[in-house]
Amino acid sequence: MAQIRLTTYVLLLLLAPVAFAASSVENVRIWSEKNKTRVVLDLSKSVQHNIFTLRGPDRLVIDLKDSRLAKSLTAMPQGAGAVRSIRSAVRSNGQLRVVLDLNTAVRSRTFTAGPNATYGDRLVIDLEKVGAPSTVKRASEEYRPGRDIVIAIDAGHGGKDPGAIGQKRTREKDVALQISRELAKRIDAEPGMKAVLIRNSDIYIDHRMRTAIARRHKADLFVSIHADAVDDRRAHGASVYALSLKGASDEAARQLARRENASVGGVSLEDKDDVLASVLLDLSQNAALSASLDVGNQVAKEMGTITKMHRKTVQQAGFLVLKSPDLPSILVESAYISNPSEEKKLRDKGYQVRLSNAVLAGIRNYFYTNPPPDTQIAMDLRREPTRQVRHVVSRGDTVSEIAERYNVSKASIRRANKLSNDKIRIGQTLSIPIFAGG
Repeated sequence: MAQIRLTTYVLLLLLAPVAFAASSVENVRIWSEKNKTRVVLDLSKSVQHNIFTLRGPDRLVIDLKDSRLAKSLTAMPQGAGAVRSIRSAVRSNGQLRVVLDLNTAVRSRTFTAGPNATYGDRLVIDLEKVGAPSTVKRASEEYRPGRDIVIAIDAGHGGKDPGAIGQKRTREKDVALQISRELAKRIDAEPGMKAVLIRNSDIYIDHRMRTAIARRHKADLFVSIHADAVDDRRAHGASVYALSLKGASDEAARQLARRENASVGGVSLEDKDDVLASVLLDLSQNAALSASLDVGNQVAKEMGTITKMHRKTVQQAGFLVLKSPDLPSILVESAYISNPSEEKKLRDKGYQVRLSNAVLAGIRNYFYTNPPPDTQIAMDLRREPTRQVRHVVSRGDTVSEIAERYNVSKASIRRANKLSNDKIRIGQTLSIPIFAGG
């Protein structure tokens, strides 16, 4: 009997990775056109994932939490476009790793898509050859050497709309404006960046007018500052939001229905037929949403170093203020104003400064990795022999893997962070010395 129990236990251990997989990759699809390649992972359900690039040779790595390949997926598709081949393996921490072996260096954008009439949940990876002209046009097509990256900062509510009100009568509109001013001050002090305050006084501005102001200033990113509130006063923590897929679909339908006044990336939709207008909107929204999720996750990581997070990664919701189809946008819930202790924190100048520094750090991390090519930051990075990238250690990270990810030596990471050994901890921020062109 003991032998039977032991055999059963061993079998359960062997089968556990499959039996308890949270999601499975049902299919992998790939196609390319000109300088663009799209890879789609069809999933049994939505799954947490992490994506990064490796060099020497060029690869794109997708880690899927608690996932496996479906039994029906017997072989990966052949490569196409920028992808030479696709392979996969299950890691010791339970993640499924899918590796795209690349023919060339690429820029990558990812987004998730929910079920529709044809497919279920999907993870979409768009690849564009480095140096190739972009299909989706930015708000400004004009080339201006060395321009600043423009960050539009939107203090939530204002004027006749006080927003949420705390137990001590703290008004959301007031703390949102105070934090926004602190953030703007720090962005303006950052070389190569410029802040635009959507409102700098106690006035009410319509939600769509807020994004219109940002677009008029040719903003590269829209950041809306708020303070959360719920009936349960025990709720606590900060959050970062990007637009939900449903919110994006609803906005696309609205833009198509009113094409005479709609444009994306400075391109008018008025003279486009339904199919072309829909494609332009889809391309622009996908790029903006992907960038929103990327910068949102960077901001959430940095905020997590100075305050408790209600959710540790960027969330998605249908906030109207996030719905510009061609402008990456995030909404920061700075704390729960309905929680008495967090209301006190929101009124504290020191917390407002620390929060502003964290939001700026996340924005800086994103744009130093993804600088628009005509900006001063992009030009400085091309000239400077080295630069520092900040990496926040996640579960499963090792110094060896981090070094491989950024194509640097373990010794350089230890030296830059004064580490006597390779021990690192979750949440620790490491400085990564990156060499120009590498």
